[in-house]
Amino acid sequence: MKNSKKTIEIKVERTILAPLREVFDGWLDPKIPGNPWNAAEKFILDPKVDGLFYWTLKGTSHYGRFTEIERPGRIQHTWVSPNTLGEESTVTVTFKKQGEDTLMTLMHSDLPDTDSGRGHEKGWNYFLDVFREQFGNGSRKKFRWDEAHSPGEK
Repeated sequence: MKNSKKTIEIKVERTILAPLREVFDGWLDPKIPGNPWNAAEKFILDPKVDGLFYWTLKGTSHYGRFTEIERPGRIQHTWVSPNTLGEESTVTVTFKKQGEDTLMTLMHSDLPDTDSGRGHEKGWNYFLDVFREQFGNGSRKKFRWDEAHSPGEK
């Protein structure tokens, strides 16, 4: 039975100055800044269908299960954290060829309609900005906790 609580969906898009396969592979590579796995202090990552992930940053745990991996076009996984109020949400990332570049779209659905649920928009925008900088003539910017979160936010 579907939860009757009000939920929201967040959509974040970036054009990445790199070929489709390079961007797709970079999103799953914990060595590349801007993806969630790179920012983690501790992580487990098994990027295959039914593979699990767990990561923690500043004492906040995130975990989920990969439900779709269609290289090089789509990754989908569940997402659970204290900011989803312990409820399962869904992250879908698509990659589309755009000339020589890649249009990357991240949709995060079934988020609680709360301040912590809405806070994912800032977080995902920050992650994708850092990720985009790792390609082409980007700055190779690294993840910084204080830039990704508001003061006092956990």
